[in-house]
Amino acid sequence: MEPARPPHLLPLVLLGIVLVALALSAISPYDMPTWWMEVSPVLVAVPLLALTWRRFPFTPLLYVLMAAFCVVLVTGGHYTYARVPFGDWLRETLGTVRNPYDRLGHAMQGLVPALIARELLLRTSPLEPGGWLTTCCTAIALGISALYELLEYATALLAGDGSIEFLGVQGDMWDAQNDMLTALVAAVAALLLLGRWHDRQVARVELQVAQRETARAAGGT
Repeated sequence: MEPARPPHLLPLVLLGIVLVALALSAISPYDMPTWWMEVSPVLVAVPLLALTWRRFPFTPLLYVLMAAFCVVLVTGGHYTYARVPFGDWLRETLGTVRNPYDRLGHAMQGLVPALIARELLLRTSPLEPGGWLTTCCTAIALGISALYELLEYATALLAGDGSIEFLGVQGDMWDAQNDMLTALVAAVAALLLLGRWHDRQVARVELQVAQRETARAAGGT
């Protein structure tokens, strides 16, 4: 099988989109402390991905989903999740009581970490596609979602009323549980629906990495 060319252009295009979205979100956000808290994962993840994309490139599928997650986060940081206009449109269209944009954020919070865990485990551990891999990735995604809810809880204790915009509960007493359920459903759906597509992309990336290492070793002899 002829391997696809390394997707050098795609990560750069996606990086540009994320940086533009981040810059726009920083212009007069609704609440600056909330902006910092919401976009902090992006400020950590983007440099890490930029530093490792040559040594450990991810699949195009995962890069696209990670970029989409970043855009969701910075958009929520700019408006706060309860005030995102797209969420208001969804509320009117679907007839929901609350702005559902934060549910989109938590769906991405389950979907993206589940696939990141899947790719890392496939490429660095003896696990193969199947039940155990799906179980481990689901548990990791749900654990990350639960950790985020604990961080929100800690923020509420430390900031008091200043945490209202960050929490975005919108009067839902079961907000934390619903957030985790959303992340869980999205993680399971992603693993079941995208698994085979992901497997093919992982195989291509692994072949590209092996060929590059072989060429490097041959060039050094």
